[in-house]
Amino acid sequence: MSGIHFFEKGNGQPLVLIHGFCETGKMWEDFSEKLSKEFRVICPDLPGFGDSPISGDKISLEEVSVILEDWLESNRIENPIVIGHSLGGYVSLALLELMGNRIKAIGLFHSTAFPDDADKKEMRNRTIAFLKNNGVEKFVTSFVPPLFPENRRAELSREIESAIEDAKRSSLNGLVAYSAAMRDRKDRVEVLRNFSGPKLLIAGTEDGAVKIESSRAQKDAFSSYAELEGVGHMGMVEERQKTLEIVRNFCISAL
Repeated sequence: MSGIHFFEKGNGQPLVLIHGFCETGKMWEDFSEKLSKEFRVICPDLPGFGDSPISGDKISLEEVSVILEDWLESNRIENPIVIGHSLGGYVSLALLELMGNRIKAIGLFHSTAFPDDADKKEMRNRTIAFLKNNGVEKFVTSFVPPLFPENRRAELSREIESAIEDAKRSSLNGLVAYSAAMRDRKDRVEVLRNFSGPKLLIAGTEDGAVKIESSRAQKDAFSSYAELEGVGHMGMVEERQKTLEIVRNFCISAL
């Protein structure tokens, strides 16, 4: 068994929603409630986050994809649509490379198929050092707010506080392991291009984690591309209804 904790709602075509760094499957509660009227929506906690354990402080995205493949098989989740936010998008791409056309469609939510550049790799190294020196709580309270546009942080203060509380459920081992896994991940643009199924990218023009220039540079690898004006890294919170409709329409078109 995979040891993956998850919740699911609804019936029909499986739709797997994968959370990002410092998040858990709980972030998808609202999306899963709405989408479960038409799909079987499954929301896992990645190993090291929420209620899914991790062994040690090292893991690769390839290892995560093998764990998820086992979890999918164990729970009879066949031919799923897989949509991942940020780190969840990197995991989704690794899973796509492993499973190929056993995945029906893939969506990246504020994520990228490109690897980290030198500056981003250095930032990951600083993150690892900070985590080891200061722990989870101090890290997440400084990490989460900048994911939202500065001019909307007061308006979204309740949502930000909720995201911080969810992030505190991350394990130190998990945060260290995935910081290194993201730093060391490979370029998967060709994996994406070679996939014949539907492919979605949702990008925010104010995203500080995945720059809009990066999203625009790979948009031709996707069959569907949505650019959200004034949105940061958390479009599912900042523009809940708009992004929900984008995801719903994409999933329906993939059937």
